Amino acid sequence: MARLPVTEEELIELYGPHLNEAPPGGWDADVEIDKVVKTHCCFCGQQCGIKLKVHDNAVVGFEPWYEFPFNEGKLCPKGVKRYLQGNHPDRLMHPMERDETAPGGFRRISWDQALDRVVSEIKRIQAAYGDDSFAMLSGVSITNEKSYLVGKFARLALHTANLDYNGRYCMVSAGVGNKKALGIDRASNSWADIPLADVVWVAGTNIAETFPITTSYIWRARDRGAKLIAQDPRIVPLARTADLYLPVRPGTDSALFGAVLHELIRRDLLDHDFIEQHTLHFDEAAAAVADMTPAWASDITGVPAARIEEAAEIWGTAATGMLLHARGIEQHTKGVDNVLAAINLGLATGKFGKPGCGVTTITGQGNGQGGREHGHKCNQLPGNRDITNPEHRKVVAEAWGCDESEIPGAGVPAVEMIEQIHAGRIKGLLSICFNPLVSSPDANFTREALDKLEFYAVIDFFLSETGQHANIVLPGSLQEEDEGTTTSGEGRIIKINAAVEPPGEARRDWEILLDIAQRLGKGHYFPYENTEQIFEELCRASTGSSADYTGATWKRIEDEFGLFWPVPEVGHPGTPRLYEGGKFNFPDGRARFHGVPFKPSADVVDDEYPILLTSGRVVSQYLSGTQTRRIAALVKQYPEPLCEMHPRLAESLGIADGDIVVVTSRRGSMKVPAHVVNTIRPDTVFIPYHWAGKQSVNQLTIRAVDPYSQMPEFKVAAVRVEKATGHTSIEDTRDMELKEGAS
Repeated sequence: MARLPVTEEELIELYGPHLNEAPPGGWDADVEIDKVVKTHCCFCGQQCGIKLKVHDNAVVGFEPWYEFPFNEGKLCPKGVKRYLQGNHPDRLMHPMERDETAPGGFRRISWDQALDRVVSEIKRIQAAYGDDSFAMLSGVSITNEKSYLVGKFARLALHTANLDYNGRYCMVSAGVGNKKALGIDRASNSWADIPLADVVWVAGTNIAETFPITTSYIWRARDRGAKLIAQDPRIVPLARTADLYLPVRPGTDSALFGAVLHELIRRDLLDHDFIEQHTLHFDEAAAAVADMTPAWASDITGVPAARIEEAAEIWGTAATGMLLHARGIEQHTKGVDNVLAAINLGLATGKFGKPGCGVTTITGQGNGQGGREHGHKCNQLPGNRDITNPEHRKVVAEAWGCDESEIPGAGVPAVEMIEQIHAGRIKGLLSICFNPLVSSPDANFTREALDKLEFYAVIDFFLSETGQHANIVLPGSLQEEDEGTTTSGEGRIIKINAAVEPPGEARRDWEILLDIAQRLGKGHYFPYENTEQIFEELCRASTGSSADYTGATWKRIEDEFGLFWPVPEVGHPGTPRLYEGGKFNFPDGRARFHGVPFKPSADVVDDEYPILLTSGRVVSQYLSGTQTRRIAALVKQYPEPLCEMHPRLAESLGIADGDIVVVTSRRGSMKVPAHVVNTIRPDTVFIPYHWAGKQSVNQLTIRAVDPYSQMPEFKVAAVRVEKATGHTSIEDTRDMELKEGAS
């Protein structure tokens, strides 16, 4: 690796004195265990089952939960170490108010003082500038109950249209594409179908590092003879074992998919009966790819024409097949187009609604699936309903016990919200479990926006980089301190069980929101005594929707190891596989093909910025790193971002492995160690995005968004890369880089 072995002193200098391990735990915790609680991992959308070991109101270790069917006891490095975060000394345990004279810039205050300040500022700002001048941003690593509550709270307690969530930066392009083509925003299958596939095509996803348990399902398919196609600018670990690797240039996935469809049509590798009986608009899709020959696509994508033809052969002749995609094809200004082009391949060959068949997204965030169903998106009401649809509004108003006119209209998505803050149109903000200063594109612009707010309050369990800009900090709850449900990436509703109580004066997130609503005079809309009551209302509000939870109960979810929605009535068994019998979620039951022309990315290379930058995850870190950068074992595994580049590119720039390089886009620049590898395209560099400040790759990314999903284009930025002047290697710049990275 490019970096040197990292010492304890270097880690403390970079991350502060609070980077340390919890008391001994894990398999051999040398403490008396009070109880063992069955629950789920707090990280990615796999939501693996885990047992947490508790001593003296602290999670001190874990045990595998072998009986839970998804992961059968298996965990990735983050899952193994997730129990350590709750004992970290950075844990927020008291409300705080900004005070520049206090150590750390904040002073401790009482809950009454904190909540009175929050409520008075909401009232002041809305009285002066209008209701929509106060906004809310939410994360989706929170439970279904809290996602639902946030949506209701923003609309009825704050009475603002301006609510959005960090799934806008993650799965939203897949959601829009799924609804346009298939009518439902959910994985087409449970993961149990993957081993039944004769071909598994993974596009834009580093499964082995970022969704490791999913890898085992693919190995089971391989064990029975399945072919594996891997599509990515990098030879990610799974691609090293693939039967066919497609080294696609960032931003050109739709051209590759289009050329494969062209070949399927040319060679008549189509399921004509399925197309005729279960779909519409095939002619439009065919017309769009009429000129997308493999030779044409090779020039666009950088993938040899013969490999594109081979992909069509493998996919088109296989009796069953699963195409799994993730952020690599979705985080683009044409992310929805990419998803629709992938779905076209499944529809053209009849690979839906049957065992081992589907085209599906791999959900990234912990509750990324459930979090995009229950109404905390800017244009959404519970049950994945449209906030602009009068019938949808009427149904939800009845569930909420309010007049339809009390529900605001559509707000603006996250990127535009930050732009409106920057422009002075949004004056106040409340956020929960969202760190946009790290996760938003064009980080310097985001920082400027936060500093323009008249008032900002944050609910979180650690003080994130964004939280450092807050006026009021409200200490909320970790996943293991509350009870509720999440919905995994395969569409399985699962039960989160509380293992411990929030420490100190920290409170459960939903209790904080209810207290604010009460002080705003809206408490009558929130009569909940526990989160099960919120879930029951969520289920009623979802009845008849495209995300129907009607027949789900906490007891059934626990007794049956989860339920796959839709569960449209009491006693319904759930729906692990969607679209069986070729019936899609439209009134006529037919899926929709879409014509997908190729469009260039928003940020194009030129002589000044000749290299493509793409970003993504690494195995030991999660999202903005607020949690994982506080777990020493995970930091030691990957302590800082690296700039991966091909030896050919490195040689042309005079760069050696370990050199400090300056990566510059049209928006900013950063210094980072070079990591020279032969597993990336020579015209592309890769930097992971889990770090903050001067180590944040989102200093370089562009705020351009997909016109349908409003997803930012994280996966393509035009950059130049230069060796840092005066520094030849990481050895003689380590101290300087550590200090700059922490600033």
